[in-house]
Amino acid sequence: MNKKILGTICSIGAAVCYGTNLLGALKLYAVGMNTGSVLLLRFGLAWCIIAIVMLVRKEKLKVTRSELRSLTGLGLLFVVSSLTLYLSFHFIEAGVASTILFVYPVMTAIIMRLFFHERQGWVTIISIVLSFIGVVLLYWNGSGQRLNTLGVVLVLLSALSYALYIIVMNRADLRMSSFKINFYVLIFCAVGNGIYLLGTRMIMGPDNGLTLPPDATAWFWAGWLAVVPAILALVMMVYAAKYIGSTPTAIMGALEPLTAVLLGILVFGEHFSANLAIGIVLILSAVILIALRPIIARHTIKK
Repeated sequence: MNKKILGTICSIGAAVCYGTNLLGALKLYAVGMNTGSVLLLRFGLAWCIIAIVMLVRKEKLKVTRSELRSLTGLGLLFVVSSLTLYLSFHFIEAGVASTILFVYPVMTAIIMRLFFHERQGWVTIISIVLSFIGVVLLYWNGSGQRLNTLGVVLVLLSALSYALYIIVMNRADLRMSSFKINFYVLIFCAVGNGIYLLGTRMIMGPDNGLTLPPDATAWFWAGWLAVVPAILALVMMVYAAKYIGSTPTAIMGALEPLTAVLLGILVFGEHFSANLAIGIVLILSAVILIALRPIIARHTIKK
């Protein structure tokens, strides 16, 4: 039960941290940085911090071939998920993109049912339904905006990659600390974004090459992206996926779009509507329900 509680807390923390992606990204886009540069800096700084932590902890870097394959898969999935999400911010509003991203719990549940024959209890199913309805209400906020098709496709690809990331993390036999896991994951993320940046520069010209933060404030937001939605979110995601499973972790991620909506209202002055209020209540209800699932299950068994 202690591990279940820790896993639940970590899943909530990871969702909130990951939901702050748009805050740092939009701040850096506003000063002229491109997507590849933002992500390369984010993952590069995060890797440096993780490397220092591992040096202090005196952790060994050695991994087996099987572990390296799993770590490579995790790195590739996360770089695809991050890159497509950040690119979508150029085509649709960041708050809307972060909201649509929440289809990944549904994708996770479907994949686990089709390929791993995971049974979905009534609490899980109700949580998925409540969360999905809540996100739909967050999306239909009465603005009447027509979404860019490419932006939506990019977010859906990000959601699919993130769902697969959670599943692989849960099923991979990685007997190492979360710091060591993310040490390797962040290497692949940095290299992947470096390749993307080089490719866009070669195809689209030198204006799409590496750009650095122009001032101290921009460097602060770069550090924010490295620490909060990267290191903190990834470390807590490891414990969440291992202690409570893939589907509950994904459902608890309902706090991601909730965080994005609140940031949009408080920081960017977005309109607050009745749909938003109802959507937030439904999402929080789903989160509370999934958090209480172990207690509900024990009570049902006793009966």
